[in-house]
Amino acid sequence: MKLARILLRPELVFLLLTVFLGLAAGAAYWVSRATVLTVAVAPRDGTEPALIQAYADALAKRHKEIRLKVLALDDVRDSAAALQEGRADLAVVRPDVDLPDNGLTLAILRDQAMIIASPEGSGLTRFPQLDRKRLAILAHRDADQALIKAMVEHYGLTLLDKEPEGPVPPRHVALVEMTEAELAGAFTRKRIDAVVSVIAPTSPTAQRIVGIVQGVSRSGKVAFVDVENADAIIARLPRLQAVTMPAETFGGNPKVPAEDVHTVGASYRLMARTSLSRPVAADVTQHLFEMRSGMANVTPAADYVQAPSYDSTAGATSARLPIHPGAVDFFEREQQGFVERYETWIYLVAFLGGGIGSALAWVGQRLSRLRRERIEEATDRLLEIRQEAQDSADAPRLEQLAREIDDLAGDIAKHALERPTEARTMSAAAIAIDAARSTVKRTIAASQYAAESSDLAGRTTSTEAAAAG
Repeated sequence: MKLARILLRPELVFLLLTVFLGLAAGAAYWVSRATVLTVAVAPRDGTEPALIQAYADALAKRHKEIRLKVLALDDVRDSAAALQEGRADLAVVRPDVDLPDNGLTLAILRDQAMIIASPEGSGLTRFPQLDRKRLAILAHRDADQALIKAMVEHYGLTLLDKEPEGPVPPRHVALVEMTEAELAGAFTRKRIDAVVSVIAPTSPTAQRIVGIVQGVSRSGKVAFVDVENADAIIARLPRLQAVTMPAETFGGNPKVPAEDVHTVGASYRLMARTSLSRPVAADVTQHLFEMRSGMANVTPAADYVQAPSYDSTAGATSARLPIHPGAVDFFEREQQGFVERYETWIYLVAFLGGGIGSALAWVGQRLSRLRRERIEEATDRLLEIRQEAQDSADAPRLEQLAREIDDLAGDIAKHALERPTEARTMSAAAIAIDAARSTVKRTIAASQYAAESSDLAGRTTSTEAAAAG
């Protein structure tokens, strides 16, 4: 009973209610707080760092539920390793250089094509014709050189990464590193035969490079090396992709190129770890494409962001470069709503809440019954006191019963003040108190009257005896 009285104190109930509300507020904050993801970005001199930073700034500015922590690295191998080792949730990856085992595609940030261009008079239109030729390369990146080397070796040629002193040996191709400003002079002096670049064909840099080649061409036309049987090369090098440059990509008068050019290329992809939840991956993908137009005002690289192509959902998740199921949910417009995302938690909270509510109701009923039982016990005792008072003529005992009645009345009043009690129970207790007190008073009064009468009778007898003597 003492424990019940403690549990039913208003201060304790208020404290428990405050704790419950605090826990509910904490749970609501945990559900609604922003998810912070670490994204590894490389290379530092590429366009991707500016693109990802613009995306991170846009997310923060619009107070989205996803936030990005940018981890800038020097090389795409480093960003792939960061994803592989769990140091990043997202990463900019170039699959032909290094593909992490736990990486799934969210979006293609930039598609690149291997472009080999020369003045039309050179006649370089097929890879075997590059034998003993010098190719200018403007930006030295290990990833690009690895792609060029793989293609050269596919046609039985050997790539020299340094310009030889004399003529290029048979069955060899030499790379000559130079700046964009040196390119026109190098063509004029016959130092180089063509220029090679792994780049997005529609980028301003690609347009400038082809424009320089066009400028040194006597006919104003440009010859492009066309990759024959690109599908066979992709089958052998599955992390590459076939690329077609449509006619007039670089100009329409004259047409540059005059016809579609087939080549191979690679892509910079935004990949997520496989363990990233589908809803979070869907949100990252959705916000990237929704904010793309605004990000393009900050960096032109946003214009090149595109969705990976696929024929079916099964094909997307089973491709050589699989797409994250969360990204597929966005592309298929099958994103999960709030109830679907937190369905398990909602059911769990509802289940636990119902159980806790039932337990609290049971405890309340139990405590209420305990209070009622305590008053009922006091009422029964009062009725017993009444019966005992009727049968007793002992004055000291009657005084004890009167004090016990007062104590019981105090206990009943205390219980009634602490918690609401049924009116019927309180009415019965009040009647029992009145009845017990009335009985004790009558019994005490009757005992006193009998004693006084006996004493008076004794004094009268004595007087009469003295008078007779």
